[in-house]
Amino acid sequence: MAEKSTTRKLMTKLLQDTKRRITGARYQLADKRAQQQFTVPEPGEYPPTPITAAEDFSTPAAHGTASEFVSRPIKTGFMLTIGVGLALGLYLIVSSNVQLLVWILAALFITLGLDPIVTKIQSWGAPRGVGVLAAVALLIGIITIFISALVPVIIEQTTEFVQMLPTVVNDIIESEAFQVVDEEFDVASVATTEVNNFVSDTSNITSLLGGILGVGGAIFNIGFSVLIVVVLTLYFLATLPSIKKWLYRLAPRSRRNRIEYLSEKISGSVGHYVVGQTVVATLNGLVAYIAANFAELEYAALLAIFAAFMAFIPLVGAVTGGIVISLLALLVGWQAALIFAAIYFIYLQIEAYLISPKIMQRAVAIPGALAVIGVIAGGSLLGVLGALMAIPTVAGILVLVREVYVPYQDSR
Repeated sequence: MAEKSTTRKLMTKLLQDTKRRITGARYQLADKRAQQQFTVPEPGEYPPTPITAAEDFSTPAAHGTASEFVSRPIKTGFMLTIGVGLALGLYLIVSSNVQLLVWILAALFITLGLDPIVTKIQSWGAPRGVGVLAAVALLIGIITIFISALVPVIIEQTTEFVQMLPTVVNDIIESEAFQVVDEEFDVASVATTEVNNFVSDTSNITSLLGGILGVGGAIFNIGFSVLIVVVLTLYFLATLPSIKKWLYRLAPRSRRNRIEYLSEKISGSVGHYVVGQTVVATLNGLVAYIAANFAELEYAALLAIFAAFMAFIPLVGAVTGGIVISLLALLVGWQAALIFAAIYFIYLQIEAYLISPKIMQRAVAIPGALAVIGVIAGGSLLGVLGALMAIPTVAGILVLVREVYVPYQDSR
């Protein structure tokens, strides 16, 4: 009995030692895999690419492939035709849905800008839905303020112009210069005849009504586009974690963690840049509004919106906006222009050295030359939207260069 008990103890101890060794080896293997996921492979560890693998092919094989294409002209032509047809079909689909692609890009751009706000609200313990609703409410509030400040100014200016038009025309007709020209060329009778001909022609009235309806249609299209972008932004914000998760699963499992790290860094940099630039532009517009009121300029709200919009353009936008408004203030008087320029450009110095570095510290630093080139390229491709999206796009490219290309080149 004692021998059986001793044998059983030895077997139990042997099994425990074996299990402990297997568990330790498993932990070591897991640690080794985790370390390999976050290290840049050596150049020799990369699998052979089609370029490097092409060196292993001999010349007869290449001739064999070429002769195979020549010996099967029908199959080759059929496959080439299918490829060209698929390329043309993809081009037609993209070219016929340019407006939809612009809406999607605008919604993604706004989503990346609002996602840091949603993440911050989530960090307070609130559900993501609450953060999404708060961010969308903020977006709708900004759009409402913009429209409420711009539309009344446009209506007021148009009404004033229509009311002043007869007086302006009468002053021009009664001026001495016009009298001299009228005596020489009989301008008044010619103008009266042309106006009567215009009114008597019904096609001109139809064209005029068509132009008015075209303006109304343009306003409707802008409102519809804004509605679509807001709805897409709402859906993108609500499902952004799921979208990212599925996109990461499209990558190989061995590189998935690295791609997720880079994607999160790019989206975070872009989001913080959009939020920071929006805050800076808003402060710029508020200071311009205060300076315009101090200078007693008309349409201060419209000038402030112009200054805020120009502040989105890096480096030269805020300065250009201030110069333009100062030149417009000269129409009122040099005192008004001096007051506005003093307040606005003093603020720009404070913004450049104190406000912008504090707000933009979590965004990617972009060299000035790349910022200007990106804005010009984006504006030429997509207009205003492209100019606004250019800087975040350049920021994302810089992240890829610094995190992927430079470490790979350093390891060679």
